[in-house]
Amino acid sequence: MDSAFKWIGGGTAAVLALLGAALVAANAPEDRPHIEPETVLDMPAALPEVATETPAETQVAAADVSDNPFVIKRILPIDGPIKYGEWHWDDAGVPDGPLLITVDLDARVASVFRGGYEIGAAAVLLGTDEHPTPLGTFPIMSKERHNISEKYNNAPMPWTLRLTSDGVAIHGGSTVENGYASHGCIGTPDGFAEKLFAIAKVGDKVIITRGKMVGLGASLAGG
Repeated sequence: MDSAFKWIGGGTAAVLALLGAALVAANAPEDRPHIEPETVLDMPAALPEVATETPAETQVAAADVSDNPFVIKRILPIDGPIKYGEWHWDDAGVPDGPLLITVDLDARVASVFRGGYEIGAAAVLLGTDEHPTPLGTFPIMSKERHNISEKYNNAPMPWTLRLTSDGVAIHGGSTVENGYASHGCIGTPDGFAEKLFAIAKVGDKVIITRGKMVGLGASLAGG
């Protein structure tokens, strides 16, 4: 896989172009807010490989950097595929800018971009065929630091970023291990969820797609 590319979302460029579009949540189950520990699936032992770069390759040449905050200017240099339970975060020296989160249903990886610079990446839990994680572009609707799931025995869902009115969210409190799945939510390691919660704002966009690779200098907004 070319080291200049990275799994960042999925689907097609048309899905990425939904960045400024209305919320998409068709065919969502009534409530999918919790990762149930007993939900164990027959899943591969390793995540699909995520392309990585050497530090020298993670910066776009100055002449290529656009003022567009959704043009990718840096991809985190991660050594090898991201494993279940693994997460990375590096925002040192990254300027302020709009936050955008991408989730790739194929690679099972979430990435956080600020002003076009990737500052975080993590392996995540996703839904099943019966309770799928929906595709589309979703604004963060609300933040709940100490959320619990009333439907699933008051299970903790800390650092919740709610994406849909029927319960789909990014949250911690999940066992991010091989064989586990969610009821449609995006379950992340607690350390990653805490850092994301601290900087995310209501209205920030989350793009959930499938299998899309983009390179440095490409637009997260599909431009």
